[in-house]
Amino acid sequence: MARSQLQPLALSDSQKMLVLLGVGLGIFMSTLDVGIINVALPTLVKTFNTSFPTAQWAAMSYLLVSSGLVLAATRLGDMWGKKPLFQMGVAVFTFSSLLCGLAPSIEWLIGFRALQGLGAVFISGLGLAIVTEVFPTAERGRAVGIIGSVVSLGVAFGPSVGGLLLAWFGWHIIFLINVPIGIIASFLVAKVVPPSAPTSGKQKFDPFGAILATLTLGSFGLGMTLGQSQGFININTLVLLSIATLSFLTFLVLEAMLDFPLLDLKLFRNLQLSMGLLSGWLTFIVISGALLVTPFFLEQVKQYPTSKVGLLLAVSPVLSGLIAPLAGILSDRLGAQRISLIGLGLMIGGCLAISTFDAQLTELGYVTRYFIYGIGLGLFQAPNNSAVMGAAPRERLGIASGLLSLSRTSGSTVGVPLMGAVFGGLIASVAAGKDVAAAPAEAIIVGFQGTFRLAAVILCGAAFASVFRLRRGAGEQGR
Repeated sequence: MARSQLQPLALSDSQKMLVLLGVGLGIFMSTLDVGIINVALPTLVKTFNTSFPTAQWAAMSYLLVSSGLVLAATRLGDMWGKKPLFQMGVAVFTFSSLLCGLAPSIEWLIGFRALQGLGAVFISGLGLAIVTEVFPTAERGRAVGIIGSVVSLGVAFGPSVGGLLLAWFGWHIIFLINVPIGIIASFLVAKVVPPSAPTSGKQKFDPFGAILATLTLGSFGLGMTLGQSQGFININTLVLLSIATLSFLTFLVLEAMLDFPLLDLKLFRNLQLSMGLLSGWLTFIVISGALLVTPFFLEQVKQYPTSKVGLLLAVSPVLSGLIAPLAGILSDRLGAQRISLIGLGLMIGGCLAISTFDAQLTELGYVTRYFIYGIGLGLFQAPNNSAVMGAAPRERLGIASGLLSLSRTSGSTVGVPLMGAVFGGLIASVAAGKDVAAAPAEAIIVGFQGTFRLAAVILCGAAFASVFRLRRGAGEQGR
């Protein structure tokens, strides 16, 4: 289906704003919860008298389910309608949040967190698709920008809000806070989100593709996670990554053969979509790596207290969230690809500026450099997402939204061990093999600077993909 055939559903401006509010509340709830659980892990270890690796499964079970099932969930959204499955996702997430807050043991909490992940996969996978259906092309950038702001603010507020709630009310509240938000989101979605237009032609679900996709993504995510803690030459890690590779290759062969595949590989022939996904994936490698190494610099070099570290870490996502609606408006007027490319240029400059951090760094110096990076991130993300969704045919909006979600999660899954390994390797080369936690400030500075120079190189790859997409798009318009 041509892009021009993607017509919005007929709604008034006030109805469209209410759709944004309902979808945005659901997405904010699921995004906020990712950061909150990481802050709560030490408390959960003490509360349930368990080990830290066991408590980490409260975070891992959520991530593995939400990433492993994303393609299956979003394909069902294209077939059965996005509204009912999004509603189900919000309901499951809200109910499982209540169960998490009442969990009697760490084992029950891990299980309830997996159920939360099941709800989150429909929220994060289908929210953007609903917004794309509702808003016309001329307004889509602004709407996607607002959703990008919601995601950024959820990421920013997760650690800080989680820390405050833990200090004031205890661990139960970090889950129970989702219940009223989820109820409001459910009410709004039920009232204002219109049903999706029926897709033309016969549709069939691909169960074998869904199983292979889940096996691929689950094994990859778990293998990368174990690789960080046990090493990438550990037998368990190698087995899991081997399973992921084999199941992925089998998945590609199967999808190429089927008439009704889970993932139509022909989608990737559209360079607007494929290059946008590649740029987003590379960018999230950098984002996750930055979030990993920056606290080490602030705590071990600058000796800042945890409260100040949390505030400084919020600078980039808050700036990104504030600039995203403006980026969306600019992309509607000037073109999404141009604005996203400008954003990548600012991110590259920001990473190079951040790579000059040293022991004499001031708070103003930190904010100034991260200001460039955060503005660039806000300018890139919303227009890039808008371009990807605008390039998808209506009957594949759900799967396109799922691919965007997958580019974020898989980028983070790759970025944390990759950037962490570079950071640790550079430190070990300077500090005679010392671990990051015991390394002197000088070694931390060397590792930090080198990691952000690598981040700039990775973002150059994302910029190259964006330039290629822009030039091919201009060439197609000229024909």
